[in-house]
Amino acid sequence: MVKKNLFTLQNLLTLHANLIYYYTNSKNNMDQSEQVTHRLGEDHFKKLDQIAEVIAKYEAKRSNLIMVLHETQVIYGYLPFEVQKFVADKMKIPVSEVSGVVSFYSFFSTKPKGKHTLMVCMGTACYVRGGKKLLDGLQKHLHVDCDCTTDDGKFTLTKARCIGACGLAPAMMVDDTVYKAVNPSKLESVLSKY
Repeated sequence: MVKKNLFTLQNLLTLHANLIYYYTNSKNNMDQSEQVTHRLGEDHFKKLDQIAEVIAKYEAKRSNLIMVLHETQVIYGYLPFEVQKFVADKMKIPVSEVSGVVSFYSFFSTKPKGKHTLMVCMGTACYVRGGKKLLDGLQKHLHVDCDCTTDDGKFTLTKARCIGACGLAPAMMVDDTVYKAVNPSKLESVLSKY
């Protein structure tokens, strides 16, 4: 006989996400709004108003979640847990569903991004032609790990499975510009443009 689980996976993820949220919001004696403002900046609540308008524009439909998150990230710059929770509450869907979409798609970020995004292609063609050396060179030059932002907020370093420029390997992108046949010795000239 199979016992029924008391919680579904979705309920457990929601419970876990809510526990993290309430734990991080009760670390000190500040009230919740002061704490969020302290951590996320003065314009946090103005941005939430804009996000609420986006949700209303898409009629808070579950099927529009990716579009809502896309516009939310444009407004907010990234998708911290508090913003994910806000979207989930306004759309009346579990926060675990929102977090699942955010973590699944590489376009979404839960950390602030730099002014410029550097994306190194790690697809097969780029990898065998030196993509890993290129990534290592950028990490050394910028003093930052992959998926992190430089201390000055200028660059965020990421890697991609493939950017669709296999004939240009090894390739990298800076924002929307593709650079072909890049090797560690060319990094200085590429980065100096930004």
